[in-house]
Amino acid sequence: MSRPVVVDSVAALRAQIHDWRRDGLRVAMVPTMGALHDGHISLVKIALEKADRCVVSIFVNPTQFAPTEDLDKYPRQLARDLDRLGVAKADLAFTPTVGEMYPTGFATKISVGGPSAGLESDFRPTFFDGVATVVAKLLLQATPDCAVFGEKDYQQLCVVRQLCGDLDLPVEIIGAPTIRDAHGLAMSSRNAYLDETELKIARQFNVILRKTAAELAAGADRKGATEEASRALVATGFREVDYVEARESLTLAPWRRDREGRLLAAAWLGKTRLIDNVDVSSA
Repeated sequence: MSRPVVVDSVAALRAQIHDWRRDGLRVAMVPTMGALHDGHISLVKIALEKADRCVVSIFVNPTQFAPTEDLDKYPRQLARDLDRLGVAKADLAFTPTVGEMYPTGFATKISVGGPSAGLESDFRPTFFDGVATVVAKLLLQATPDCAVFGEKDYQQLCVVRQLCGDLDLPVEIIGAPTIRDAHGLAMSSRNAYLDETELKIARQFNVILRKTAAELAAGADRKGATEEASRALVATGFREVDYVEARESLTLAPWRRDREGRLLAAAWLGKTRLIDNVDVSSA
């Protein structure tokens, strides 16, 4: 097992991709913040099915964290990440510093409307500006043919699609199914924060969402079903529920029964905030 080539500058990233382009190779990108788990590795596998070469970026992006959030505590384990990427056969790891991504004098921010409204933005108002800015930079730096994002961060996936469509970025955005453990818990870097008791509670998150999605698909009242899901999460042991909402799959507008739907939720378990989502129509 050999690790991928590692570069930490935009110039080196572009030089390698230029060589691949010269050889007529198709390039895919998987943007990450590191602390890689099986969900990330599934994105690499999809990328290598769609392209000849795969670039994985590892960058904990400070602009998407509010001052009260866990930027300093966010897990960083580069050596382990590179070993995992080697097993997955990723070709290149881009590991820029904060100074490389946001050099002195950096003064530009991208703001996305549409699917960014509500849900996460109600609780993390600066989050999607930070996501949109760093994703735009990464896609412009690497100029991949396609980029793979997980459906676990469903609103983020919708925002990235809006971003690329609005700015005419010539990148195919591929959404990848959420990877779950044997109990249905969505893989997340933040799961590492959970103790054994919290982990057992967290594994009920998806159970409650799937039950609610099935009720919605069967004709249950949207407001009543989502409010009951919030109560069920608290009764299960979640400290607080930020939201449980049914939205249209493509636009994230409030869900109407004649449209494909997505049930999205965020809830606190101790000091850890978890998010998840399920497809209403197939629940």
